[in-house]
Amino acid sequence: MKISWIKADITRLDTDAIVNAANNSLLGGGGVDGAIHRAAGPALLEECRKLNGCETGKAKITRGYRLPAKYVIHTVGPVWYGGNRNEESLLRDCYLNSLRLAEERGLKTVAFPNISTGVYRFPKERAAEIAVDAVKHFPAVSVEEVIFVCFDEENCAIYERIISR
Repeated sequence: MKISWIKADITRLDTDAIVNAANNSLLGGGGVDGAIHRAAGPALLEECRKLNGCETGKAKITRGYRLPAKYVIHTVGPVWYGGNRNEESLLRDCYLNSLRLAEERGLKTVAFPNISTGVYRFPKERAAEIAVDAVKHFPAVSVEEVIFVCFDEENCAIYERIISR
């Protein structure tokens, strides 16, 4: 599996799936979640209403609607409380469960944002280490490429360092 990183707007990527760093309601929010909902249009919200939310660490899939991506995989990352509430394991589960959904649909390309590193305050370096390790050790069959989509130069530098090891 090819693993790469780019600085880009995830809502503009023409991949089989983009991953949404969602909240438990799946009904939109700030950051990446809000941007994806705005770009996909109101039909995404309507489909999300039927999913009855999502637990932290789990993932659910919808169509991409007005996005270039065919699908949106919604996953709920953990809020960082200092590492004492199973945050690392829950973050790893976000990546693994998202990739499992991609595999179930036979998808080839998946783009991930930096899950939990914004308002959920997960330390960026540790989050990237968990993300890359989870992807590298995932037994992919259909997924051929994973792209980590970074919002800023700081995250790009972190992913470059970790992926290049």
